[in-house]
Amino acid sequence: MREGDKSWRDGRDVSLTGADREALSRILRRAGLRATKQRLGLASYLFDGGPTRHITAEALHRRAGGAASLATVYNMLNRLTRAGLLQKLDVGFGPAHFDTNLLPHHHFYDEETGALTDFTSDGVSVRGLPDAPGGREVSRVDLVVHLARSARSR
Repeated sequence: MREGDKSWRDGRDVSLTGADREALSRILRRAGLRATKQRLGLASYLFDGGPTRHITAEALHRRAGGAASLATVYNMLNRLTRAGLLQKLDVGFGPAHFDTNLLPHHHFYDEETGALTDFTSDGVSVRGLPDAPGGREVSRVDLVVHLARSARSR
């Protein structure tokens, strides 16, 4: 952003350049979304080139500080997922998590902290899967390994 431009959230200056804004606008358009100030702010957090993000809609909404409604956040995350720009993760309970890492990988889920950590799928195999029913085929297997505090560390 140019000097004096305001952020999507609270009026503070942010470091989105014109090129960054255009790249984020393309991402949003690919998902069929208009590039509003609120969506650009949410997208900049998700796709800023930093570390992989694992985030719930509620956490992204809190991060937005009320600048975007929870319905807008859910709609955007679901549209980005349908467009193939995010993966939706189900950890078995609680809200869905959304993942910016689209490469083949799996997750550790820390049941105490709620943290998700990626691990590569190299060397991981699943054997004994039953045949898929009704002329369907398995398209992928998502593995979430739940972690609890070990008995030795209690």
